[in-house]
Amino acid sequence: MGLSVILLSMLVLNFFSKIAFAFDPSPLQDFCVADLSSSARFGGGRQCKDPATVEADDFFFSGLHLSGNTSNPSGSASTTVSVNQIPGLNTLGMILVRVDLRPNGFFRPHIHHRATELVTVLEGSIEIGFVTSYPNYKHFSKVVRRGDVFVVPVGLVHYARNVGRGNAAALVAFNSQNPGFTFVPNAVFGAEPPIDGDFLSRAFKLDKEIVEDLQKKF
Repeated sequence: MGLSVILLSMLVLNFFSKIAFAFDPSPLQDFCVADLSSSARFGGGRQCKDPATVEADDFFFSGLHLSGNTSNPSGSASTTVSVNQIPGLNTLGMILVRVDLRPNGFFRPHIHHRATELVTVLEGSIEIGFVTSYPNYKHFSKVVRRGDVFVVPVGLVHYARNVGRGNAAALVAFNSQNPGFTFVPNAVFGAEPPIDGDFLSRAFKLDKEIVEDLQKKF
């Protein structure tokens, strides 16, 4: 009986340790300012600078007051503040992104594999929606306006679109230094080498000609 309990405990610990490593590790020091001149990486971050050389500017960035360039087919833009912009963010498990959407602009359905997303609208009206996982596939959506906050749980398919008459902007916080980013249509129809068209036509219940056209576009 004692051996069974020990084995079960080991299995449980092994299971949860694997879950833990799917997310950013906790820092073991006050800070680990990234040495951007080095390409060395470890665990969830980059090589640290000598603490004696760290300055206040290593924890600072200016520029999120500027709108991104939305002159593209999706009418959207993102300005990322990560360790590349603020070396002091290294190993702290978060990044910040400013998103801009022109009228009718959108972010197509996508997934962040390692981070929950917290959206604070700065301007305009943005519909944000996400879909739960199998077997329910329940769709939650909300029109979020200036000063409103909306959360998208980690790993769920979600989207955003400007439903107002003017430009829209938001600040998005992620609780990971590397949230992961997969656009669903691009992953399915833009994979290289391409996924078999006959299979996709059956999987999506579409004519093969439509699938092939989508593969060309993505």
